[in-house]
Amino acid sequence: MPPAPDDRPGPSRNLAVDFCGVSRSYGRVRAVAGLDLRIAEGEVVALLGPNGAGKSTTLDMVLGLTDPDTGTARVLGTTPADAVRHGRVGAVLQTGELLPHVTVGELVELVAALHDRPLGVDDALRTAGIGDLRSRRTTALSGGQVQRVRFAVALVGDPVLLVLDEPTASLDVASRAALWETIRGQAQAGRTILFATHHLEEADTYADRIVLLARGQVVADGPVTELTGATRGRTLRATVPGADLDRLSALPGVRTAEARGEAVVLHCTDSDRALRALLSTGPSARDIEVTGADLTDAFLALTADPPR
Repeated sequence: MPPAPDDRPGPSRNLAVDFCGVSRSYGRVRAVAGLDLRIAEGEVVALLGPNGAGKSTTLDMVLGLTDPDTGTARVLGTTPADAVRHGRVGAVLQTGELLPHVTVGELVELVAALHDRPLGVDDALRTAGIGDLRSRRTTALSGGQVQRVRFAVALVGDPVLLVLDEPTASLDVASRAALWETIRGQAQAGRTILFATHHLEEADTYADRIVLLARGQVVADGPVTELTGATRGRTLRATVPGADLDRLSALPGVRTAEARGEAVVLHCTDSDRALRALLSTGPSARDIEVTGADLTDAFLALTADPPR
């Protein structure tokens, strides 16, 4: 069962996103089905789900790029389109190219001119970590630099809500860490962050809360500890030279067993019973470690197709 949303933002809190019963279909394909989503101002929320779960459609509706077929969608107390029109929402999307044949500074200046109260262009470039690229042509940027320019474009309007769709796509490990440090800095400054990612470790590390989608619906909503706590089972790892997998699989409390060299991994329904049974088989087991479910386990368990 998904975690109960008892502590989600209440009516008394200012809401950056307030979706109630939102559905959206494309022909016979129902991308989003009766979605309820409330995000308080100042939260950092990760939107997770397998391909086809409805993440992109949900973000498109937050940004006013598409309208729901049913239900109500409000962003910062108004329609998504109005919130975007007044510069209160900034976005970094996966698709779309930068305007060619202009410099980075000219591009950000152009976007700033569209807003009533923008940040200084130098401030936006410096915050995005590309102050040294102001004179660089947009056609002469690496993939990682393009992402940072997109981030500067999203920031320059001084938005209340930042919507990030796979913000670290094409970045190397060091660049990903640096960009997330910048994003967290924006959250600490009071901006609301809603991001979609396929990197579960990013959600685990940087999100205050995770909204997990499957089949166009919210299947879990809460902090990482709540999602992993809702996932049954523990994993027992040990070094067992010459292990007999069939025998280990038959131990009480063990669901499956797999070998990794001299180590074995036991997926348990009852790790206490499994551990006692393993130790009773002989003194050869050593380096024993018992761990609970992680976010990957929770993701797989909560988004699995229901049995027919």
